[in-house]
Amino acid sequence: MTSILEKTTGLVAFVRTVDAGSFSAASRLIGSSQSAVSKSVARLERRLGVRLIQRSTRTLNLTAEGQAYYESVAPLLRSIEEAEDVVQVASEAKGLLRVSAPQEFGRTLIAGWAPEFLARHPGVKLELNVTDRNVDIIREGYDLAFRMGALRDTELISRKLASLRWILVASPAYIERRGRPQTIEDLRSHACLRYVSSGRPWPFAFANGESIVPDGPFDTDDSGSIRQAAVGSAGIAYQLRMTVTDLLTEGRLVEVLPDVAMPTLPAYVLHAFGRQLPIRGRLFIDFIVEKLSGLDL
Repeated sequence: MTSILEKTTGLVAFVRTVDAGSFSAASRLIGSSQSAVSKSVARLERRLGVRLIQRSTRTLNLTAEGQAYYESVAPLLRSIEEAEDVVQVASEAKGLLRVSAPQEFGRTLIAGWAPEFLARHPGVKLELNVTDRNVDIIREGYDLAFRMGALRDTELISRKLASLRWILVASPAYIERRGRPQTIEDLRSHACLRYVSSGRPWPFAFANGESIVPDGPFDTDDSGSIRQAAVGSAGIAYQLRMTVTDLLTEGRLVEVLPDVAMPTLPAYVLHAFGRQLPIRGRLFIDFIVEKLSGLDL
């Protein structure tokens, strides 16, 4: 009779290969060699008597049998791996927490808050990937991904964290030099600092549905550079309020058109753990919510 240990041989290698998309990526996740992972999957296929993965020089594709097998065993393997996390108490939270976040959220908020979270939970190691690209949480092995803006169709678990308000700001020196705009239309005659993506400047949008694409002396694909230019009196910037709160408090920037209603941008956190989110992940989400609640968003 085949033992349970024999039946599970190769399962980790197979599931991690499918999740990661290649033997080399799976080997990094497992901490083994690419050859060992490939051989482990091959042994599993021989034991089952079916081909699970079609291999080519560049890609790996699941066979119909491989897809059915993956859908059956992957949830079981994840549950086994998460079992220890589920029963941990907060004071014993441990392990690596891999997080992806867009630049504004990651650099402006999470990076600054990380030391406090790690001090509360010394058993947790945090790996923060800051990118505006929507990572593939499962294939790239992330525990949590923060997103801003409308979510695309997804089967991932999502939780809305906050509504982030846009704001127009300029330096006091700029306002003294150029005057303060009184209406949205006035912005067309001012120097505006524009965020550019794929060669196109983002419009300045407002809560009433109106938007304009103003002219200006400075275009960039980096919001932090726009803030620096605004502080340097180069023009008017369209920013998320959370990114300029300190600059407003310090008086280095002032709000422009404060009586004009501005739109908001939803912020979410996503994961693929279902109801079995590890304790370190739950603690981190609760921590971020706690910190956000103290901000003027």
